[in-house]
Parts: sequence; structure tokens; C-alpha cells
Amino acid sequence: MTRASLAKDPSDVAGMFDAVARRYDVTNDVLSLGQVRLWRRHVRAAVAARPGQRVLDLAAGTGTSTEEWADAGIDVVPCDFSTGMVAVGKERRPDLPFVAGDATALPFADASFDAVTISFGLRNVVEVDRALAEMLRVTKPGGRLVVCEFSTPTWAPFRELYDFYLGTVLPRAARLVSSNTPAYSYLAESISDWPDQRTLGRMLQRGGWSRVSYHNLSGGIVALHRAFAPSVGASAGVH
Repeated sequence: MTRASLAKDPSDVAGMFDAVARRYDVTNDVLSLGQVRLWRRHVRAAVAARPGQRVLDLAAGTGTSTEEWADAGIDVVPCDFSTGMVAVGKERRPDLPFVAGDATALPFADASFDAVTISFGLRNVVEVDRALAEMLRVTKPGGRLVVCEFSTPTWAPFRELYDFYLGTVLPRAARLVSSNTPAYSYLAESISDWPDQRTLGRMLQRGGWSRVSYHNLSGGIVALHRAFAPSVGASAGVH
């Protein structure tokens, strides 16, 4: 079975996602108890893209998030590091302009996009600071970034329950719906290892992003961070 380690070697991460691509969307629905659909709606609202604007959807997987923008008339580019995910996405939606690309070396020109978004993918990047710099490079001045990522529940009793789910329930559930249970063991470990909301906000600020803010979804299981590429009069801070 294929899985990555917390060292996040790029070839291991890509291979792991290649191996789960066929059943990835179904497994996500089951393991998130359907919450992933709600989280995607919040991402779309935070990006607030309008027809005529160009959006980069990083870690797009098979394009389930991308297609909703495309269907609304947004010029959206789905990009993923896993060629297996991209292949499945092209089968599902051949009309979408899928790109296989590395978040730490994006194959796009400077200031190409009005907005960049990445959901549940930043955690899998080996060099997060470099990826944030690349996202800033391809975003137009004043453009926005939306990061949706697993985080830390804010209420201690709920956090203990969530830790139990990650360590015990999720791996067992993955055995029932996925052909690659080790990949979902990595998922649980990578969530536990990931920084909390305010720490990620400071990382964004250090990376050059302005007006950094976040809000919690599902009690802090997920945090939605929003930031802007600097423009004249931009101010920094984490709110």
C-alpha cells in the first residue's frame, strides 16, 4: 500500500494520491460525514469570484471544487501535483483546463490570477513558505488567497473527541471505503502535525500576504484563512 511520511517527500505524496484518485471523492464524503461539501461552499463564498475573473484552484484533485466555479462562468484553472488525480479529473470533466503542477514551482506567469485558493493541500507541501511565495507571485496586486485546511478545534472536550476520531475511528472507517488505508493513516497524522489557526495566519503574514484573517468551520476542525496580495495602502496583521 502507498502512503507518505510526515517528511512529505514530493514523490511519496504524489504517489499516495495517485493510488487513491479513483475513490478519493467518495472517501472524502464518507470520512468527513458530508461536511466537505459545506466547506467547499464556504471556500467559494470567501473567494467571491465573479465572471471575468481568473481563479487558480490548487490541490484541485479531480476537480470537484473547480467545476462549480466553471459552471458559474468563472475562468478557473484546476492544478494538482498528482498526475493520477489530474487524469481522473480529465475523465470526469474534459472541459476543464487541468494542469499538473507543483505548488512550490507553479507553471504560471507572474500576476496571472485574481484569486488563488488551496483546500486541504497546503498541509501536504514539503516547503510551505516556498509555496506561499509562489502563490503570491502568480496573484495580481490586490488579489486574494483563500486557504481551507484542517486545524485545531477550539473547545477542549471537542478537541479530545476529534483526536479520538482521527486516531481510532478514521483509520477503521477508511478500511471500509478505501483501497489504501495507509494513506488515510497519513491523513490523520498530518492533521495532528499541522499548526493551529493563528500559527498559519502568522506564516501567511511572514510570506508577504496582507490583511490576513481566518474563521473556524465545524468548531475548528477546519479553518478558512483569507489574505490579499499587497497593494498600495495594504496593511498586515492576523485577525
